[in-house]
Amino acid sequence: MFAIITLSLLSLQASPAARPNILLILADDQGTVDVGAWGTTDIQTPALDRLAAHGTRFSQFYAAAPVCSPSRAAFLSGLTPQHAGLNGNVDPNNPESGLPPSTVTIAEHFHAHGYATAQIGKWHLGHSTDRQPTGQGFDFGFGHLGGCIDNYSHFFYWNGPNRHDLVRNGVEEYHPGDFFPDLCLDEAMDWIRARDEQPWLMYFALNLPHYPYQGDPKWLDRYEGMSMPRREYAAFVSTMDERIGALLAFLEEEGIRDETLVVFQSDHGHSTEQRAFYGGGSAGPHRGAKFSLLEGGIRVPAILAGPGVPEDEVREQMATACDWFPTLCTLAGIPQPKHELDGEDLSAVLASAEEPTPHRDFFWKNGGQWALRSGKWKLIWNANDTSDGRNWQREPGLRLYNLEADPGERVDLAEENRKQVNRLRKLAQKWDAEIPFELAPVKKSD
Repeated sequence: MFAIITLSLLSLQASPAARPNILLILADDQGTVDVGAWGTTDIQTPALDRLAAHGTRFSQFYAAAPVCSPSRAAFLSGLTPQHAGLNGNVDPNNPESGLPPSTVTIAEHFHAHGYATAQIGKWHLGHSTDRQPTGQGFDFGFGHLGGCIDNYSHFFYWNGPNRHDLVRNGVEEYHPGDFFPDLCLDEAMDWIRARDEQPWLMYFALNLPHYPYQGDPKWLDRYEGMSMPRREYAAFVSTMDERIGALLAFLEEEGIRDETLVVFQSDHGHSTEQRAFYGGGSAGPHRGAKFSLLEGGIRVPAILAGPGVPEDEVREQMATACDWFPTLCTLAGIPQPKHELDGEDLSAVLASAEEPTPHRDFFWKNGGQWALRSGKWKLIWNANDTSDGRNWQREPGLRLYNLEADPGERVDLAEENRKQVNRLRKLAQKWDAEIPFELAPVKKSD
């Protein structure tokens, strides 16, 4: 299999015109296991299930942050949010808030190597001109710049003042009453249809199933027997899946599906915020949700499909959103960026299920908490357990978990593994010099 992939890559490198198109699909607030291919039985996701069957899915895949903006910054840059320069959600009232213009995105890199580039959907990486999509490597941008909108009025509702948030290449436009996911689907198809022989990269960042839950009535009817808020959430997930299926079917109709690498992942775990009726999504066996560095906040569904990618296979190696950038460079046959990335090339992992993860360790830091994973071990400090939307709980101090034996992070092993704690803490300090040598004491398990 490795030889086949290698030959495919050599062929792509030898013929720039044969380079694959790239479709990056990012879901918004989708739970860790809320895809049929991950075992969910009460939510229908036929399009994502077919994508998984025709590609490789990752069972230990991580977002680089448990909230939207820093997760998206890492997804597009191949860097941790700290190295990309965006640690938290963008402040819509601060024009200097957002992904720094100096941060190189995958769009800028692929554009420099002959790709047309487009962003469609949710941005949430800045409002100033140089922080909008067309200032960050995209030829074309359509969607909303903030964190969420009403899908019919396209107004951003938060603490006020409410504001209309729908732009095309930085210019506001109005489509009152039109369902935003359908607008995105139409824009994506129109843009792809206008391409000629030039390969393209599209960042298709749907805002589903992020609140407000506004699923199609037919899906609400389908899930009529479900309890709230699972029903509302499930309807929005299936609404999203249907649009993804329509876009993939369009690629088939255009005769370019086999020429297109498709990435799918969620930006982080499901929301348990009040606006999400305190839940709806599922992290399966894991604790935590959005805003948490426990597994339920950062472990997400992820799929890669397309030319050179094994079909209907699972990879259990740890991988992260930062890895798409270098992996897609290899699969597309273009040079790696000259600057160092935090992501790792997964092409060897794709070639063999026996290949070890390229990550010796990986680090997260967000919202007053940090975590480091190394092999089966995960060290976490000041964890924010957001599983119960009505009662978020801080867990102060250092805690150590063996994820192989305890994926739910319920048994703290720090007290009896002080050497392991110190080893991981030193690794964390290499990732982030701001972590003090002396930390809050290790907490014993309850």
